[in-house]
Amino acid sequence: MARYLLVAHQTAEGPELVQAAKELAAKDSEAHFTLLVPATPAGDLLTWEEHEAKDIARARAESAAAELKRLGLNLVAFKVGDADPVLAVDDEFLAGNHYETIVISTLPPGISRWVKMDAVSRLERQRPNARVIHVVAAETPATTRKTR
Repeated sequence: MARYLLVAHQTAEGPELVQAAKELAAKDSEAHFTLLVPATPAGDLLTWEEHEAKDIARARAESAAAELKRLGLNLVAFKVGDADPVLAVDDEFLAGNHYETIVISTLPPGISRWVKMDAVSRLERQRPNARVIHVVAAETPATTRKTR
């Protein structure tokens, strides 16, 4: 049984992250997943407060967790973390949680703050004992909403 950490915010319910999790579960029917949603500030607001970012992240985490469970994935927990996805992952490990694989889901390069922050490479450097899988959303959430 492997433990997988899914790290996402705007792409938490995206088909790419869901597909990556399903593929991992297909290889290990005992796989346990934890969803971590960093409390990233809302980018389109001129001002924001930390509690607002956490409320938004919590709502996203609850919605995505319900969808992952509905799809049959063994989601054991969902959490809200630090605004910086790398620090959020660090906090998980510092709390004594261990994951064999970290799946980080981002928006496409060019619009992804996490890609600009070099989050994937930072995770690979800081967590050399964990495999890091980078999942890139094909569409932005706004585009997805327009087509649904």
